[in-house]
Amino acid sequence: MGRLIIVSNRTPGKGPAAGGLAVALRKVLTEHEGFWFGWSGKLVEKPEPEAVFEDIEGLNVGKIDLTQHDHHAYYAGFSNSILWPSFHLRLDLATIEGHWYEGYRRVNAQFARALKPHIQADDVIWVHDYHLIPLATELRNLGARNRMGFYLHIPFPTVDALYAIPHHNELMRDLSRYDLVGMQAERDVTAFRDFADHQAPATLSGSPLRTVDFSNTEVKAFPIGSDPDAFAKLATTPAATKMVKRMQRLLEEQALILGVDRLDYSKGLPQRVEAYEKLLANNANFRRQVHLLQVAPPSRDSIKEYQETSDTLDAMVGRVMGHFAEPDWQPLTYVKRAYGQPSLAGLYRLARVGLVTPLRDGMNLVAHEFVACQDPEDPGVLVLSRFAGAAEIFEDALLVNPFDTDETAEALRLALQMPLDERRTRWETLMQAAKTHSVDNWAKHFLEQLTPADGGNKRPPVRDVLNLDTVA
Repeated sequence: MGRLIIVSNRTPGKGPAAGGLAVALRKVLTEHEGFWFGWSGKLVEKPEPEAVFEDIEGLNVGKIDLTQHDHHAYYAGFSNSILWPSFHLRLDLATIEGHWYEGYRRVNAQFARALKPHIQADDVIWVHDYHLIPLATELRNLGARNRMGFYLHIPFPTVDALYAIPHHNELMRDLSRYDLVGMQAERDVTAFRDFADHQAPATLSGSPLRTVDFSNTEVKAFPIGSDPDAFAKLATTPAATKMVKRMQRLLEEQALILGVDRLDYSKGLPQRVEAYEKLLANNANFRRQVHLLQVAPPSRDSIKEYQETSDTLDAMVGRVMGHFAEPDWQPLTYVKRAYGQPSLAGLYRLARVGLVTPLRDGMNLVAHEFVACQDPEDPGVLVLSRFAGAAEIFEDALLVNPFDTDETAEALRLALQMPLDERRTRWETLMQAAKTHSVDNWAKHFLEQLTPADGGNKRPPVRDVLNLDTVA
């Protein structure tokens, strides 16, 4: 294997990496050489066509600037107002603007033009996430025949939801330009294959359509994880212990139920608060005995649907407080800001219940982090949505349907009353799964699959297949 080129929407910055993924990819780059490529974070009137490279804490990083118009169409528009809600099966929240697709492709073409001069013949290119689906097509149009892999960090949509996305056939053809497409979960691979096996494109003109040829593309599930050993150590550091002691003074003997999420409509936060409300309403003995802490820093708050989610959650938290709070007891705390990893690790370790209930999620690394931070002698219980990719590997969590708030409330009751022996048994199995699917193993397995053992690095020319069934 030659150099590794990692491409993502944003590039890493200075200072400690924000998450396990960035740490793992940094490590992979040091092992294989190469560079990281993406948007600089800057909006300018006229971007330079060439990428600017700089050394960021020993990492070679290539960056390009974007115009404000193109960035809005590419990022807030097509990526996050069409692809994100559609891939999460929230078509009711998708906003369709035709010109956004043009900007989306324009930015991907700009990435390709700036990246292509820096690609060597034996480089391997690893592209990340839904912002950059067309990048392989744009690079191959410029003559690149390198091995290219794509990893989707969010769920893949069902066939019906995929058909609702403008230019979905072109996007699927873009994915066929990659040698390897990685998904979070087997359910995502199944959805992808449903499209590949039963393509039935429609056309207004009645002219023949070309189906997508996936014969040169392998599609597999590579469940991503965290660094469980690192989080286990982090949970006992002085910074984490400081957070634990602060919370223990406030909670006294109350059991902590913890949720940690971006403020996003896919995370099921209103349903989560409703489930907690039902727990308190149906089990008066838990009042004054439990406390819900929900950490939810804002995300994409310039997009209308995210603002509406925030407003809904504010109202529900106020309702629960008004109904159950006493002068000397609050049923919950809702925090709209981010905390550093040491503080979160301390909160994970202290929590009796980790409440991870997205309506739909690619993986959900909070579940991994919660498991890793537990005290082996007195572990907490993971209550997990069956619609998170993590549910496929964390079978010993209490799996719930987050849309059924009665079921989630009952799972909370079971978790709070679960005997120590059962908590330990469940946690041991969960921790073993977290280690098996660590972020290091994830990167290793993906690159092993992307790089053939015989060292072959050239992709044969891509061809489209004429769908004769559509010919009158």
